[in-house]
Amino acid sequence: MAILFCFLLIWVDVTLASDGLLLSPKGVNYEVTALMAVKRDIVDEFRVMEGWDINSVDPCTWNMIGCSTEGFVISLEMASKGLSGTLSPSIGNLSHLRTMQLQNNQLTGSIPVEIGKLSELETLDLSGNQFAGDIPSSLGFLTRLSYLRLSRNKLSGQIPKLVADLNGLLFLDLSFNNLSGPIPKLLVKGYSIVGNRFLCSSLPTQICVEGPKPGNETVSSQKASNHHWRVLSVAIGVSFTFVISVIVLACWVHWYRSHVLLTSYVQQGYEFHVGHLKRFSFRELQLATGNFNSTNILGQGGFGVVYKGCLPNKTMIAVKRLKDPNYTGEMQFQTEVEMIGLALHRNLLRLYGFCMTSEERLLVYPYMPNGSVADRLRETCREKPSLDWSRRIHIALGTARGLLYLHEQCNPKIIHRDVKAANILLDESFEAVVGDFGLAKLLDQRDSHVTTAVRGTVGHIAPEYLSTGQSSEKTDVFGFGILLLELITGQKALDARNGQIQKGMILDWIRVCRLGPCMRRRGWKF
Repeated sequence: MAILFCFLLIWVDVTLASDGLLLSPKGVNYEVTALMAVKRDIVDEFRVMEGWDINSVDPCTWNMIGCSTEGFVISLEMASKGLSGTLSPSIGNLSHLRTMQLQNNQLTGSIPVEIGKLSELETLDLSGNQFAGDIPSSLGFLTRLSYLRLSRNKLSGQIPKLVADLNGLLFLDLSFNNLSGPIPKLLVKGYSIVGNRFLCSSLPTQICVEGPKPGNETVSSQKASNHHWRVLSVAIGVSFTFVISVIVLACWVHWYRSHVLLTSYVQQGYEFHVGHLKRFSFRELQLATGNFNSTNILGQGGFGVVYKGCLPNKTMIAVKRLKDPNYTGEMQFQTEVEMIGLALHRNLLRLYGFCMTSEERLLVYPYMPNGSVADRLRETCREKPSLDWSRRIHIALGTARGLLYLHEQCNPKIIHRDVKAANILLDESFEAVVGDFGLAKLLDQRDSHVTTAVRGTVGHIAPEYLSTGQSSEKTDVFGFGILLLELITGQKALDARNGQIQKGMILDWIRVCRLGPCMRRRGWKF
């Protein structure tokens, strides 16, 4: 028995090593060591890192940590946690890290050059802190990086050429720092460098840092005095003509925008391209939906109300008017909307465009003529249901393909967090189209798919997500399983009567009712 026990221990050690847990000879996980070094250098006033334990072999259960199925740390989500102190260079030892978000804290010091060792990093957001010093050139080694945000810090020096040459970046935000020197040619698809008053054009005719030379002050004053009256006389005549011209031009522009552009808008077709979503004005969507008339409401849920609309070229649309319009900043909203627009698949609801004002956030989608799966499952006015078994199987397969695309082929991946029959729409051919994907992340203030703010619909939320607040692909798999039960039985996931939730959970219903007899009593044939 003792020999068998020893053999079992050896087998466990070999298995752990083969699974890539990166144990040192002393049995300490290298990722745990790196995370504890990060914790040591950070001042955690609100004790959000209290659960991080050096004696733990597996950091995947720690708060704000996300792991892959192999057990590697792939995400560090610590946005808006009231953290201060510095960022440890040991962060570079998390070799499988894909997402690091530390925005909106009070971290100081320099950005560790060791971040350049994180070869699998896809999203890096250090905005809204107090980082100082140069931008590390080592960030240019992160060839898989899609989003890099270093805005609203105290960074200085020039923009590194290696960073400027990252052609895989979808968005680069270096705004509101103290960067200086010439602006290099940026290969990134979208960027913002506003708020850096010492930056200048790289053209040879422009001088980057310009100031008066002590020996030339008197000469400049004399030249200005000699030309004063000559310039003044010419300026009076020119300025009068200029003012009149500006007034006439302003009146013409106002008439052109209100008449000519409106006419061309009615006549032109709408073309939507990936990365170039149509930005609608609020007035356009008001007209399309009849001023958001209640008779045009298609549905409503946790994210907002959906209205049916019609554009001037007779294109039918669905306009989702989001709740909490000020929950995200304008730049963050537009960036996340562009990311959602990049998700293109036949089983995903395509985003046409958006509208963003100081008080409104709206998303524009194509109109789905056959409504949602939930609508079709509950229809009672027809003798023969429109969803026969072949269509239900086709819907299940289409939904699975859409979720697989979100989980495996999007970069970064998208966790839906609210998979249910009401979010599976049907086009004119009854093809399943997954809607509302990406909205949980879009409206999450912490910009993360691992969050303690649980989003979803009661009855469709996975138990582990409800208890821990950490979502993953498994969260969507649970919702997909409930959807399959809805497709098979026609029952709601949760039955609410008289405003109170009864014991109508579909899982309870399945337990007490054998599937075959129940289906036959409902008139279904297999």
